[in-house]
Amino acid sequence: MKVDRNTKPKLKGKAYERELQKLQTQLCHLQSWVKQEGLRVIILFEGRDAAGKGGTIKALTERVSPRVFRTIALPAPSDREKSQMYMQRYVQQFPAAGEIVIFDRSWYNRAGVEYVMGFCSKSAHRRFLELCPQIERYIVEGGIKLIKFWLEVGQEEQERRFLARIDDPLRQWKLSPMDLESYSRWYQYSHARDMMLQATDTEHAPWYVVRSDDKRRARLNCIAHILDLIPFEKVRHPRVKLPKRMTKHKYDDHRILETVRLVPERY
Repeated sequence: MKVDRNTKPKLKGKAYERELQKLQTQLCHLQSWVKQEGLRVIILFEGRDAAGKGGTIKALTERVSPRVFRTIALPAPSDREKSQMYMQRYVQQFPAAGEIVIFDRSWYNRAGVEYVMGFCSKSAHRRFLELCPQIERYIVEGGIKLIKFWLEVGQEEQERRFLARIDDPLRQWKLSPMDLESYSRWYQYSHARDMMLQATDTEHAPWYVVRSDDKRRARLNCIAHILDLIPFEKVRHPRVKLPKRMTKHKYDDHRILETVRLVPERY
């Protein structure tokens, strides 16, 4: 897989917002098409810690309905889930007709954090890489559109983002002991990534790698690529007209506000 390493100046805020609004408008059209046609779509995001997965997913979903674009970020498996088939807890989150399910990390945890941190055996990791393409073929042949993104951030930019999290109380929650451990194991994660891409980048379920040192460009590139991968047409909706308010039960409904506990208007 060839990855474009060309660097561009970071995108300015106004240009980013302008392009993002255009893409988000198209996402609303895509949403209507998915609902009308009963499509089922899975979009999964993997990548290094601090690669920008959360921000990309937010940009993708902030203007669309959560009933259509459903985001899944599963916690560590429970003891019960550990006793089940590995894919079982992911499969039960798969989309029904008219849904796009977004996995903020996915079954590829086994190829990444579980393998690097020793949470699974080498044989379990090897078996996952062998079986995953077969499972994904079954998913795709079952009628689900499967889109896989890997966000790749460079060493220097990852370090800058980690340091920013340490100093910013609004982002300190993003920095976990596991993040610090992954930071120290950069090359182990690189090796795990390489094995994963070699084993699971297939014709029926290819990987799309996104350079994410510039978060804004990465978000725009991801959304634009999703729109390219899911052909859609603009759905015509009847023009909405507000009805007249009914006056049959009219009363001074504002008076009740004088008797309730209002939040103090501090701003």
